[in-house]
Amino acid sequence: MAFPGGHIEKHESFHDSVIREVKEETNLDIVSPRLVGFKQFFDKLDRRYLVFFYRADQFSGSLHASREGKLEWVNISDLPKRQLAYNFDRDLEVFLKSDLDEHVLLDKKDFLY
Repeated sequence: MAFPGGHIEKHESFHDSVIREVKEETNLDIVSPRLVGFKQFFDKLDRRYLVFFYRADQFSGSLHASREGKLEWVNISDLPKRQLAYNFDRDLEVFLKSDLDEHVLLDKKDFLY
């Protein structure tokens, strides 16, 4: 279990990519996505990856699965009982807590700021 997400297309803003990716993966049209934090890590070739966490509280449309997989609404309080994507529990802290805005993975170290 993880957030909808994807990559930014050439000449696309972060804002527009969030709206597009959520639509492609969920069929929902979100309104006014707001940046709430980010995650950074390095791949095996030592290239830095950045993941931006956006939150939107308003949407329209009906939820439909995509080629990304099955979708379902889950209460936040039920997430600890679920099979989560690697390190998603830490990402969720950044997403939900206003005093955190960064998740950093460096080798085997895992930091929240």
